[in-house]
Amino acid sequence: MYFAIEGVIGVGKTTLARMLQAEFDAELVLEVFEENPFLSNFYADRARYAFQTQIFFLLSRYHQQRRNISDRLTEGKTLISDYTFEKDALFARVNLSGDELEMYYRVQEALAEKVTPPDLFVYLRASTDTLMKRIALRDRPYERQMERSYIDLLNRSYEEFFMSASHTSPVLVIESSDLDFVNHPADFQMILNRLHEALQLAPFQPQLPNT
Repeated sequence: MYFAIEGVIGVGKTTLARMLQAEFDAELVLEVFEENPFLSNFYADRARYAFQTQIFFLLSRYHQQRRNISDRLTEGKTLISDYTFEKDALFARVNLSGDELEMYYRVQEALAEKVTPPDLFVYLRASTDTLMKRIALRDRPYERQMERSYIDLLNRSYEEFFMSASHTSPVLVIESSDLDFVNHPADFQMILNRLHEALQLAPFQPQLPNT
């Protein structure tokens, strides 16, 4: 079994993945983003460093997916990831254009054929204001220059992708703006129950329809 947690920068993907690890007796596949040598420059000057940043992430994510997901699944492991290979194209559509975007797509499409999709996407959804507050609270140096307009653009891109009808895997949408699953056990248990239901793993309490 393999499910991946997705959402915009600052939504809490890695934190939730770590909290779920013990619950599913799973191995974690965490995104390696600090190694990107262009990242700090990108946030200072997105137009100049977008292509280098994007290609580095694409190749890095591809190699990590092939090494840490395909191989482990053949060994019967349960895996939880805090990112998906598909996210790279979301960022590319926001950050690239023209010949650079066309070149990116050629490389991405060739690599995507060799990547194993998750059994379930877990989309942590949050408002742009919530995301900006969480980014400020964790205070990573290279994120201090992030503009609200950029996060909002990413948020709309994620919405368009994960709320559409066509996906390689089912999508579990979790509204997280009003959740604090780190400090409130009931919030974490709600997410855990939703996951058990989506994956059809007992025990779970079926979610009641909205009225």
